[in-house]
Amino acid sequence: MARGCLCCLKYMMFVFNLIFWLCGCGLLGVGIWLSVSQGSFATFSPSFPSLSAANMVIAIGAIVMVTGFLGCLGAIKENKCLLLSFFIVLLIILLAELILLILFFVYSDKVSENAKQDLKDGLALYNSENNIGLRNAWNIIQAEWKCCGVIAYTDWHEALKEKVVPDRCCQEHYQNCGRNSTNMFWNRGCFEKVEEWLDDNKHLLGTIGMVILVVQLLGMAFSMTLFHHIHRTGKKYDA
Repeated sequence: MARGCLCCLKYMMFVFNLIFWLCGCGLLGVGIWLSVSQGSFATFSPSFPSLSAANMVIAIGAIVMVTGFLGCLGAIKENKCLLLSFFIVLLIILLAELILLILFFVYSDKVSENAKQDLKDGLALYNSENNIGLRNAWNIIQAEWKCCGVIAYTDWHEALKEKVVPDRCCQEHYQNCGRNSTNMFWNRGCFEKVEEWLDDNKHLLGTIGMVILVVQLLGMAFSMTLFHHIHRTGKKYDA
C-alpha cells in the first residue's frame, strides 16, 4: 500500500512539474517575443532600465522552467540530488518572497514615495529618441486607464518644460490635442489609478498568493517525501 502511494506520488509530481516546465517555456517564449517588440512594453523607471515587462517575464519563465525541470526529472529518475535541488530552489524562492513582502509592508510609504519620484523622473525621457518603448508604455496606460501623469497632468509640464501633455491625456483624443491648453485632460494621476486597482483586487491577489504558497509548500513536501523514501530504501521502488 505504501509503495503504491509513493509510486502514485512520484507520477503526480512528474506530471505536475512537467506542466510547470511547459508553462515556464511558454513564459520564456512570451518574454522573448516582448523583448523583440520592446517598443510597446518597456520600463517606466529610469533608475531600473532593465526592469521591463519583457525582462521580468523572461526571468520568471526561466526560474519556472528550471524549477519544473528539476522536479520533473528528479521525480521520474528518483534522483536524490535533483529532488534536493528542487527543494532548495523552492525554499529560496519562498524565503525571497517572504522577505520582499515583509520589506514592502514595513517600508510601504517610502517605497510609494520613491516610486512616484522615479516615475516622474522618467517622464522627462518621453520625447527622447532612445526611449520609444517608454513613450509607447505611457501612451498605452494613459489611454487604457484614463489617467494623465504620475500624480496629475501637471507632472508633464514639469517634465517637458512646457505646458503640454501627451495626446493620450486628452478626454477627446486627436492629433496634437495635448498642446491645446483649453482641452479637457484626464484629471487623475496614473499612480492613483494603479493603487485603486490594487485595492479593488486585493482579495483576488491575496487568493492567488495563497494558491502559489500552497503549491510551493506541497512541492517541497512531496520532494522531501520521495527523497527520504529513496534514501531509506537505497533503491528505487517498483513503478
